[in-house]
Amino acid sequence: MAVTLDEILVADPPHAWRDAGFTVDDDGSCRVGTVRIRLVGRERGTGIVGWSLRGLPGDPAATDVDGVPTTSSTVPPPAPATHPNTVTHVDHVVLLSPDLARTRAALEGIGLDVRRERDGVLGGNPVRQLFLRLGEVILEVVGSPDETGEEPSTLWGLTHTVADIDAAAAALGEHTSPVRDAVQPGRRITTVRHRDLGMSVRTALISPHVRRA
Repeated sequence: MAVTLDEILVADPPHAWRDAGFTVDDDGSCRVGTVRIRLVGRERGTGIVGWSLRGLPGDPAATDVDGVPTTSSTVPPPAPATHPNTVTHVDHVVLLSPDLARTRAALEGIGLDVRRERDGVLGGNPVRQLFLRLGEVILEVVGSPDETGEEPSTLWGLTHTVADIDAAAAALGEHTSPVRDAVQPGRRITTVRHRDLGMSVRTALISPHVRRA
């Protein structure tokens, strides 16, 4: 059984995500494609504070994946919601690693495979990106190619696919950066100024994949 992403726990209040154009259910969750984003409030801190995965091997009570609080789930995927910002699904989740070899071993230990690697630059510093699959969601692991640290890995940010990038950016107005070409050929992206909206998760919106003829 493949490991897939069930739920992401975010320490934000529901109203912040409504202001960003997401539909929030009465239980405080957003159904984004096959993923629930559960908004647990500031009492839990800030940012992404954990996730739930389906298909974990071994001990179903596993509570940690390289420092990321993790629970095992057998809950089926939700029915996707319709969002005013035209979000259709989570494109990718970014995980920051202080030790890429250690993080890679932890992820492979729960049955994930690195599909692709890429070297780049972030904030003027060299980084290496590892790409893995959690069902329809891409897990992007980012860390230094040379340096290591003992800190835990952290879930850093989310990029959502939107049906209409221009409409989404126009609706959010000054709360987004200008739409620009993404790294992925044929796609366009905008960064949400999340703090302006009361969100604590770094958030981007990206246009759909371009289908090749």
